[in-house]
Amino acid sequence: MMGSKWRKVKMALGLHVPGGTQHDKSELSSESSVNVGGGSILTNLSTGSSQYNMSTTPSKNSPESSKMICAICLNVLTPGSGHAIFTAECSHSFHFQCVISNVKHGNQICPICRAKWKEIPFPSSSDTSIGRVISNIASRPQYDSSTINVRMMTYPTAEPATFNDDEVVNLQPITEESISRHNSHPGRAIEIKAYPEIPAVAKASSHCNFTILIHVKAPKDDGNCRMQQPGLALASESSRTPVDLVTVLDVSGSMAGTKLALLKQAMGFVIQNLGPSDRLSVIAFSSVARRLFPLRRMTEIGKQEALQAVNSLTSNGGTNIAEGLRKGAKVMAERKCKNPVNSIILLSDGQDTYTVGNPGTNRRTANLSVLPTSLNRSSGSDFLVPVHTFGFGIDHDALTMHSISENSGGTFSFIESESVIQDAFAQCIGGILSVVVQDLRVGVECIHPSLMLSSIKAGSYRTSLTYYARVGFVEIGDIYAEEERDFLVTLDIPTTESSVDMSLLKIKCIYKDPISKELVTKDHSSDVKIQRPEMIGPQVTSVEVDRQINRIQAAEAMAEARDAADRGNLSTAVSILEMCRRRLEQTVSAQAGDRLCVALDAELKEMEARMANLRIYETTGRAYVLSGLSSHSLQRATARGDSLCGASLGCGYQTSGMIDMVNRSQTSSFSGPIPRPSLKQADSFDARTQPM
Repeated sequence: MMGSKWRKVKMALGLHVPGGTQHDKSELSSESSVNVGGGSILTNLSTGSSQYNMSTTPSKNSPESSKMICAICLNVLTPGSGHAIFTAECSHSFHFQCVISNVKHGNQICPICRAKWKEIPFPSSSDTSIGRVISNIASRPQYDSSTINVRMMTYPTAEPATFNDDEVVNLQPITEESISRHNSHPGRAIEIKAYPEIPAVAKASSHCNFTILIHVKAPKDDGNCRMQQPGLALASESSRTPVDLVTVLDVSGSMAGTKLALLKQAMGFVIQNLGPSDRLSVIAFSSVARRLFPLRRMTEIGKQEALQAVNSLTSNGGTNIAEGLRKGAKVMAERKCKNPVNSIILLSDGQDTYTVGNPGTNRRTANLSVLPTSLNRSSGSDFLVPVHTFGFGIDHDALTMHSISENSGGTFSFIESESVIQDAFAQCIGGILSVVVQDLRVGVECIHPSLMLSSIKAGSYRTSLTYYARVGFVEIGDIYAEEERDFLVTLDIPTTESSVDMSLLKIKCIYKDPISKELVTKDHSSDVKIQRPEMIGPQVTSVEVDRQINRIQAAEAMAEARDAADRGNLSTAVSILEMCRRRLEQTVSAQAGDRLCVALDAELKEMEARMANLRIYETTGRAYVLSGLSSHSLQRATARGDSLCGASLGCGYQTSGMIDMVNRSQTSSFSGPIPRPSLKQADSFDARTQPM
């Protein structure tokens, strides 16, 4: 009987018994030991009671290298540090509690070599004595002696009806004194600049569709300042605005193998770079969707448990994007506490087989049915949480993923190369973690009584004209640190009898500071004016205005070409892109060697190549074009093709926060072996032509 129980211990733990550790030779017949790296599991075979002994002295069988990494929690395997080490039959080693968590989530496959384990440390329900051994192992034990009895923290398998079980946020009260220090910090205010297309119009002449470039730039993240002023921080552990992040991950059958392994690695990077005041929840979906854990703070314990949950994922089933998003929206909508910044990240590698993939469904009109009403800006909902979508591989539903991001205010990235997934996530969270302006609204007002606004071109940002078209607004929302936004305002310039400079516009920005919670109003330093002399000589169009006109025209050409290609008219689509390139070559900014124009030309060429035939367009061309349109319409960096910047245009939208995070990803010890050059930030707007 005793031998039978002991064999069960060996089989359940998947371990080999060394000579044994004799705590008391007289009790050898009733107590035995199984060595697990630097620890051992002690089982009293006569009583069934168990202990987990965490020896602080490494055994001879422990790994000798202190630099070995546990592929589940991504922490260092250090023998004798109080963490038992489990070596599987495939010879790969992990923290014992990490393996236990993985197995409890149903994963019996090695995260490194994908070998299926036959001997795993998880007992059947009948092995009650061994079950008590496992239940006494903590996910993150704290101990005062070499022998402890602790429990493992787990989440219930059945989800609650209401997702109001989020962990309480850790916000400190902000005093009036700290707010004053925060608002007086240099560089806290948003920058506003204006560029008329030409400096003067003769007073006896009129000018239709006169264009003015409005440029706004978010301030730098003053995290260092807040770290020096603890009373100003929202959370004592964090030096920036805390974030609520929900990741919705495709774990359908097509994600098996390398894709799922790289997704886990990318999620590991995200988790490790969240702060203790940030909260994360993970939704995994295939044929159905399930919440792995509620919104919880990414403290050290929170990170470890999140990593274990993510690394326990297995792939199977179909692709139900709608159900995954519905559950992600539910997490955001029903939380009892809220951090200032909110975002959802959605990744999928396949077609939605439950909504837009039904027979007889028109995918071009039905793809919005995937997006919950609460996340759709067009529904008028005040619940504005951007969904940043990532189409992974050549089989994903680019139309659906782009529609989801576009209608929720997020970005769409096309990850063609598997090796780019972690960098793409890094770029995205590098922005999300640096929000310094919220609910930004830019207003323009005509000054001269005879002026009226003709249009405001702002990409996908919502615009409106009021008061007989004399006042206009652009609704921008959240802005990352150092992000820039450019809008073109057109109006008709009438004749005048006066030679005095004509005042055209007043510009004002209204936004919320996420730190002080105060509403901030920022006016342009002076009115936008033009000269009205008797006579004028030849004038050159402002390079700044010209380059933004080129950007908007290129985006319009991309959208037109995409529509033609979707109708099967690839030759027409290529002609549209080619004509746009020829127009760009003749512009002032292109002839001046402007970097944006060079990048636009290269991007248009790349799109032409991806429309060479229907097969290429269906597999990569459509996704490449849509990710470009997403980037230009929001003026925000996306991943495109096999790089983050596509034809290097996206780098023009990258911020220092994004670049720093990507460089951190590329130098991370958990990144892939593929060498990638470090990114450098594009020239800032300050280095360009001096505005009016």
